[in-house]
Amino acid sequence: MSENTEVVVIGGGYAGVLAANRLTQRDDVAVTLINPRPDFVERIRLHQLVGGSDDATVPYRDVLAERVRLVVGTVTTIDAPGRTVATADGGTRRYDYLIYAVGSSSADPGVPGAAEFAYPITTFEEAQRLLPVVTAAPATAPVTVVGAGPTGIEMAAELAEQGRRVTLVCGPVLGPYLHARGRRSVAERLAGLGVTMLEGPDTRVTAVTREAVRLRDGRELPSAVTIWTAGFGVPDLAARSGLSTDDAGRLRTDETLTSVDDSHIIGAGDCAVPSDLPFRMSCQSATRIGAHAADTVLARLAGDTPAPIDLGFFGQCISLGRGAGIFQFASRDDTANRFFLAGGAGAKLKEFVCTHTVGHLAAEARKPGSLRWVADGKRAGLLRDRRSTPATTREPAA
Repeated sequence: MSENTEVVVIGGGYAGVLAANRLTQRDDVAVTLINPRPDFVERIRLHQLVGGSDDATVPYRDVLAERVRLVVGTVTTIDAPGRTVATADGGTRRYDYLIYAVGSSSADPGVPGAAEFAYPITTFEEAQRLLPVVTAAPATAPVTVVGAGPTGIEMAAELAEQGRRVTLVCGPVLGPYLHARGRRSVAERLAGLGVTMLEGPDTRVTAVTREAVRLRDGRELPSAVTIWTAGFGVPDLAARSGLSTDDAGRLRTDETLTSVDDSHIIGAGDCAVPSDLPFRMSCQSATRIGAHAADTVLARLAGDTPAPIDLGFFGQCISLGRGAGIFQFASRDDTANRFFLAGGAGAKLKEFVCTHTVGHLAAEARKPGSLRWVADGKRAGLLRDRRSTPATTREPAA
């Protein structure tokens, strides 16, 4: 009898859990998921954790297939030639295939004082650290949220709905992904909650102190609590392990999500960049990319050629406190259009998406291979256009 194929998945977020569950389609595949935490973190609810309306965790028994072995630990290095990973407790684990799904994190802001006095919230531990700080602050204390992507908007709305004095420092524009019509709707809701919004190039933060935020135009904003949601980073595990990464540290892969260095390493989620053209960060993309990563492994085991990824989008949903939200509709190529759903209906749809995303994971655990998704159909053409464009004229990857 032949031995099982050993697949190790590093990272138990949306992409990693979906990939691990999907791999159990084959009885001869043994799957181990290595994750630093004993529970699944609903990252899209971390603003609710800080606001006190949700704990943002789900037991792994609710979302992980019984055949997946969960190891609580941290991978410190990947030995690609030896096909092993080392963990912080001194252990090692062999693999035949590795799915690299370590997720993303906050980056060093590079702004004087930000690392010391501002609070990022991209991870569960960061949100836990911020929660008692917000709780201890007087209700009238000024709170500054830096960054007006989905996380910044959601955090500002969550706290303003509780009656806190919130300033949202947007940078160039509020909600860069949003269509102009959707952006106006979000701005109206935030204004109705009492949020002060500062937009434009002069609102770039130049320094953070214990009690203030300084802007490029010279203004100094009083701030008892400063929350930093701008910027992007990934764990440096791939780079430290000698694997090819882009400038942001993401594992470089081809369109099948296979590492450009090693056909036994597959990337999934925020931490990987296929063809130097990353998908937008979202739970929607993470679950589908995780599924495709598993499909690439399963195709190789079956002796088939893995397919290139083709992922279509529906849009972006943002909560605006517990009482409102917005769903910004988009074309399948992830271009926002003029249609959106706002207000109480938007809040209900946002909650449906959050609940349904966890439901996708659980469904894949019960019936691996069940997740399906729409295709965009335009990615191959976009890649051809990029290859035909001289490198000196290309825009940098987002």
